[in-house]
Amino acid sequence: MSLIDQAVIESSTETLKGAVVSKYFLQCSLCGRRFTDDGLLLSACDGHPPALLRTVYAKSILEPGPDSRGLFKFSDWMPVRRLLHGSSPPVTYRSEGLAASLGLRNLFITFNGFWPERGALFGTCTFKELEAYAVCARLPHNFQDVLVVASAGNTARAFARVCSDNGIRLLLVVPSESVPMLWHTGEIADCVKIVAAEKCDYADAITLADLICTHAGFVPEGGAKNVARRDGLGTTVLSAVTAIGRIPDEYFQAVGSGTGAIAAWEENERLVNSVVFGNKSMRLNVSQNFPFAPICESWDRRSRELMYAPINARSDLERVYTRVLANRQPPYGIIGGLYDALVASAGTALSITNDEARAAAGLFLATEGIDIDPAAAVAVASLVRCARDGAVRKEALIMLNVTGGGMDRLRQEQKIGFLKANAVVAKSEFNRDRVMEIVQPIIPLPATPRRDSDLCG
Repeated sequence: MSLIDQAVIESSTETLKGAVVSKYFLQCSLCGRRFTDDGLLLSACDGHPPALLRTVYAKSILEPGPDSRGLFKFSDWMPVRRLLHGSSPPVTYRSEGLAASLGLRNLFITFNGFWPERGALFGTCTFKELEAYAVCARLPHNFQDVLVVASAGNTARAFARVCSDNGIRLLLVVPSESVPMLWHTGEIADCVKIVAAEKCDYADAITLADLICTHAGFVPEGGAKNVARRDGLGTTVLSAVTAIGRIPDEYFQAVGSGTGAIAAWEENERLVNSVVFGNKSMRLNVSQNFPFAPICESWDRRSRELMYAPINARSDLERVYTRVLANRQPPYGIIGGLYDALVASAGTALSITNDEARAAAGLFLATEGIDIDPAAAVAVASLVRCARDGAVRKEALIMLNVTGGGMDRLRQEQKIGFLKANAVVAKSEFNRDRVMEIVQPIIPLPATPRRDSDLCG
């Protein structure tokens, strides 16, 4: 490593209460250009097609910290400036019930939800907590602006909890139909506000969030472009390899944007380079909920371009079991995105029916003893189909990423409240000035907001 590279890494290092957090730099996945991270950078390279930035860590060997750090036991491979309290890491265990039902000999389940007996304490019952904690821990220490997050529901719930607990000003932008998904335990601080996009889907919510972020003082969280989001979600793989002792052969997850699967692929590459857990490239098996399955349709054609007729989107959305997987603008074709991950891993993409997903949810509850959310049920259904059809070997080492669960269990033990929208924006009002007339009264800007020219990405 050159002295310049070392300086870049050291400039991205900070210490909190004696705990040294990750030394890293950011690198363009296409041209290889390197950047020092300011905690907000989403993109940086001009002159070539869009490409995701990646984190490159000085520490090449994964050495988890103490369990008392929660998710941040993996902070050596997370782009964070502080260690936040209250997080839970993913929990990986060897399946007995579901494995026996499917005739699989080496099935490991990585559970992200509320299941105290297993040590899983996700207060929002979704693996989106991983990205929320990671993104918030990456923010600059002097961050005073408003973080803007677009979500179909689960991500909003997670960010509301984490930002409330840590006093971070947050504006959530969600489709109006997703507002009922914004339940919470405990109180949510006044620093969290919600804008509902009336009669809109997730892609419309993203458009609205982008409009808001054209104003100084409102900073985009960035979705898949945010390296912290991906590395937070990638801790599911770190949980698995440290529990199993080696890299799995097969990885199963349901996807909407595919950010979690991209993260899994990136972690796999880091692990291969470290050698400690082997040098295997695990195959990504992603799944979506038919009939809204643009990633599956595109991958079936081996097309980098997203092959999906937008005219069908509205009607297809009404017919799916899990709407959180319905993303019309996934980071599929971007360099370093899901297409590249599927190519590199010789992956598969399966379209799962509502009936298959519901049956899989029932099977998981019966065999493993905990409820799972609809998105996780889609992933289980894809594993069921692959096991039935012989698409995975019976002796293969399989990681099943259960991205959410335990909501029924949580409701038995804790009181649930629901957030309400602070403002509603109709699609006819999607213009820069009108949107700000609606938004500014609910979340005033700080006295010295960040200038437009200061925004990264």
